Amino acid sequence: MSADVIGTGLAFPVRLDPRGAVALSSGDEDVREAILIILSTAPGERPMRPEFGCDIHQFVFERIDSTTTGRMDRAVREALHRWEPRITVEAVAFDVDHSNEGILMVRLDYRLRATSARHNLVYPFYVVPAE
Repeated sequence: MSADVIGTGLAFPVRLDPRGAVALSSGDEDVREAILIILSTAPGERPMRPEFGCDIHQFVFERIDSTTTGRMDRAVREALHRWEPRITVEAVAFDVDHSNEGILMVRLDYRLRATSARHNLVYPFYVVPAE
């Protein structure tokens, strides 16, 4: 049922299915892949849709502290609110334990509006470590 309500789209990353056709994703998986596309795309990266994406990428060179993660939280929420209407973001959290190694883990808790099913996703965001 959720695939009928939520929809179907091209799989991400683009790949072939076992029959050799372009693979599709549907339901919860389609939404998860759409979120990854939004978070992975910097605004301006797509010439035909320059506003698409998430402003989180402007923080690659910033010092990772509570102020920066607060601004990143806002960027994630705004991008997902604008570009993924099938979800409600319930929480955004950051694991900064490895930020000195260049990895900031973004944990996203969201709910599918059509089914009220709750999901989470961990997105690895790569930053330039502070010197």
